Amino acid sequence: MATGFFWAEETFWHSGGNYALTLPVGGLVQPLVAGGLPEGPETKRRFRNLLDVTGLSKDLVMSGADYVTWDDLLRVHPESYLTEFKSASDAGGGELGLRTPFGPGAFEIASRSAGLAKAAVAAVAKGELDNAYALCRPPGHHCLPDWPNGFCLLNNIAIAIEAAQAEGDIPRVAVLDWDVHHGNGTEAVYYERSDVLTISLHQEKNYPLDTGDVEDRGRGEGLGANINVPLPPGMGHAGYLLAMEEIVLPALRAFNPDMIVVACGFDAAAFDPLSRMMATAETFAAMTRQIMTLADEFCDGRVVCVHEGGYSEAYVPFCGHAVMTELAQSDISAPDPMEATLRVRQPNARLQDFHAELIREMAETFKNPPPKG
Repeated sequence: MATGFFWAEETFWHSGGNYALTLPVGGLVQPLVAGGLPEGPETKRRFRNLLDVTGLSKDLVMSGADYVTWDDLLRVHPESYLTEFKSASDAGGGELGLRTPFGPGAFEIASRSAGLAKAAVAAVAKGELDNAYALCRPPGHHCLPDWPNGFCLLNNIAIAIEAAQAEGDIPRVAVLDWDVHHGNGTEAVYYERSDVLTISLHQEKNYPLDTGDVEDRGRGEGLGANINVPLPPGMGHAGYLLAMEEIVLPALRAFNPDMIVVACGFDAAAFDPLSRMMATAETFAAMTRQIMTLADEFCDGRVVCVHEGGYSEAYVPFCGHAVMTELAQSDISAPDPMEATLRVRQPNARLQDFHAELIREMAETFKNPPPKG
């Protein structure tokens, strides 16, 4: 088995404005010691470095990637947005959407980030790799075609999928987004299309506040090809796996894609400052196992993970390493130093019963065709 890992030092240099978590500083908001967005480089750099420390990187095909082309970008984003973004980037930076400040050179850095996703998807689609991980930064799943938000400046996954489909390599693609925030950008790109299934597991009403409802099932040709699974805070390990078993895996089987792309955010983890979901490194490992097993059934194991959120510098590396261990089917692990503590902190039996009832209720909803209109 050959597992790719696509990364570029340049993406770690992306800079944003001075925020205190998601609040702009100024007035009564004191700047953080380090300054900048919570979407900083260290979570990714420490994840990448941990692979070297354990030796797992020796089992991976480590690779960089070219920038995406202007034509690649135009398949997803209108030229008016791209021109505005490029001009602001060349002029030293700015902010074009909500919580998307950027510094000089951001257009090129974002184009490199999208290039990592494009290269990973292409290599797996063409059979050059069995599966792959793209360590993208800035992330992409909140970026709508013409409006960036939530730290996302280009929609990396959509750009990668569209490039591969233009080559005729993967006619049907499923995107599973387990980032803690709703994948509103990817949803928007594919909301009226039936050839790309979009599934988002997210904390309900976390970000954005007004998207991600169960009732949002797609429109026109895409009706039924969009699935939102809003989960209450504190869902924990068991709840995530049950949501996968009851909702995600049946939907993937029914869709029968040629590839599964995972929007792989680690911000549902217990120590993340932007969520309250109580997932663990083992949660992400277990979900990866579930997806790989399913992918072996109908798409020759073609799985690509594309990095999205995750803001705990100490814990994200262990979550990422757990996913890579599963993708590479390796014996090399990075034991979770908080595993015993997080096991004790998981939801109690009564709360797990409530979560199970809620998940099964949503699962019944998705078994029925969505109303037209």
